[in-house]
Amino acid sequence: MEAKPREARTRPPAAPDGLPGRTGQGESRSPLRWIMLGGLLVVMVIPVYLLLVNAFKSQQDILDNPFGVPLSRLTLTHLSAAVTSPQFNVIGGYGFTLFLVVMVDVLCIVLAGPAAYAIARSLKRRTQLVMLYFLAGTFIPGAAVIIPVIYVLREIGLANTVTGLVAHDVASTLPVSIFLFVGFIRTIPVDIDHAATIDGAGRYRTFWTIIFPLMRPAVVTVLILNSIGIWNDFVSPQILLSPSSGHYTVTTAIYAGISQYSTDLTKVFPNLLLAIAPVVIFFIYMQRHIISGLTVGAVKG
Repeated sequence: MEAKPREARTRPPAAPDGLPGRTGQGESRSPLRWIMLGGLLVVMVIPVYLLLVNAFKSQQDILDNPFGVPLSRLTLTHLSAAVTSPQFNVIGGYGFTLFLVVMVDVLCIVLAGPAAYAIARSLKRRTQLVMLYFLAGTFIPGAAVIIPVIYVLREIGLANTVTGLVAHDVASTLPVSIFLFVGFIRTIPVDIDHAATIDGAGRYRTFWTIIFPLMRPAVVTVLILNSIGIWNDFVSPQILLSPSSGHYTVTTAIYAGISQYSTDLTKVFPNLLLAIAPVVIFFIYMQRHIISGLTVGAVKG
């Protein structure tokens, strides 16, 4: 006789729509969530809109109405001048920055891959301490160590050289790369390694011929994140490469050009647009690879 009342007391409360277990809290939080997302979207879109619109306007139109779009007076003259102007040398900055991105990506993969494989496959305590050491590097701001880096590069004779900048960028990308690689390699069954050992393959060959091809999502993610970070970096090349070196990245080339014409907005906006356009297009095209690469190694199943 008391079984039914006791069962009724333990039954989850019904939601207003009649479905058990739903309290309607998610529905009440939904408008707030959309308001926050909308506000974040506005904050991110407005600067991009201003940059895109004002790159094709005259100085007077920018000053009178920076948010306006005078369709009859939009022109490509200022953008064309930014591409061909020897003072800015944006195209030359493209080439050097692309070279820097490729060199850092290749060296980062060559160094981070085997290191992550050794850490992921080892259960020794000292190996895990090495992992914590690399992980600690992700919490140190790059600008905080730039002065010690200058002293180190000066002592080894690499100050104000491209080699020194590449070495610094590789070292700064290793912590995150190793962290992502270790998490992904741990989802790969160890039986694959044992099978390769039985077939006579050493650890080095096992990694590059068997494990590394399976890491494609994580490798693509690391390449994308490192490439975007190096392309947008301004502090490191500006400080580690002085103007006397003759080498400019996209960001430092634009800074060197527009610093003396900061009030001429017809030079500022077109050059800034040329600087961010490639990386924005690259990110939009590759964002699905970033998401898949970060989530594949997140859950072991």
